[in-house]
Amino acid sequence: MEQLVKTLAAIFSITLIRYVVLAGIPFLIFYILLSTSTAKYKIQNRTATKKDFFREIMHSGSSSLVFAIISVIILFTPLKSYTLLYTDFNAFPLWWVPVSLVLSLVIHDTYFYWMHRTLHHKKLFRFTHKVHHQSVNPSPWTSYSFHILEAVAEGGVLVVLAFTLPMHPDVLISFTVISLIINVYGHLGYEIMPKGLRNSFIFEIINTSVYHNLHHSKFKGNYSLYFRWWDKLMKTENPDYVKEYDRIQEQRFGSKTAVA
Repeated sequence: MEQLVKTLAAIFSITLIRYVVLAGIPFLIFYILLSTSTAKYKIQNRTATKKDFFREIMHSGSSSLVFAIISVIILFTPLKSYTLLYTDFNAFPLWWVPVSLVLSLVIHDTYFYWMHRTLHHKKLFRFTHKVHHQSVNPSPWTSYSFHILEAVAEGGVLVVLAFTLPMHPDVLISFTVISLIINVYGHLGYEIMPKGLRNSFIFEIINTSVYHNLHHSKFKGNYSLYFRWWDKLMKTENPDYVKEYDRIQEQRFGSKTAVA
C-alpha cells in the first residue's frame, strides 16, 4: 500500500505539472506576452478575470488527482491483468502503435460526445458540468476545470480504452498528452488555424477553437471534442459555426477565407 501511495503521488505530480506546462505556455504567449499583437486572433471580445483563472486552476488540481487515481488503478493494481494493455512491443505489429493511438482518439471522441451531452441534461448540469461552464470565455486553464464528479466521468475513458483496445502503456500515456494539447487548443480563446484550412476537406472533419468556444458561449451544441461528425450526425452542430469561424479568420487575415 505504501508503494501504491508513492506511485499515486508521483503520477499526480506528473499529471499536474503536465497540465501547468501545456496550459501555461499558451496562456503566457496569448494572454501575457503577445496579448496585443494576437488580439485579432481572439474569439470573444469579453475578457476573463484573474478570479476566473484561479478558479479554473483550483478545479484542475482536483481533476488531475482524479485522473492520477484512475491511471494508477489501471496501470499499477491487479486490475491491469484484466485489461488489454500489453508491455511487450513485439506482441503486436509495429504499425499497430500509431493505429491504436488514432483509434483511441476516435473512441474518445465518441465517448466524450455522449458523456458530454448527458452532462448537459438539466438534472445533471447544475450538479456537475456547471463548474466547467462557469468559464463562459474559456482560457487554456479551463481544460481540466471540472467538478470532481465530471472529472471521474472524463477520466473514465481511460478505463474504456484499457478494456476495449489493445494498447501499450506508452501509447496510453501519449493519448493523454495529445488529448490535453487538443483540449487546451479548444479552450484557448484564440483561433490559430491557418487560412488554408477553411477550403480543405479537413475543415469538414476536425473541430477548431472557434467550434468549442461557441459551446462555452452558447451553452449548447458542438458537444464533440476532436471531430465534427457526431454533431453533424445528431444535428447538434451550432448553425452559426461556419459563419463565426469565417468572421474570426477574416478578422485575422483581412479577407474572406471560404471559396465563393
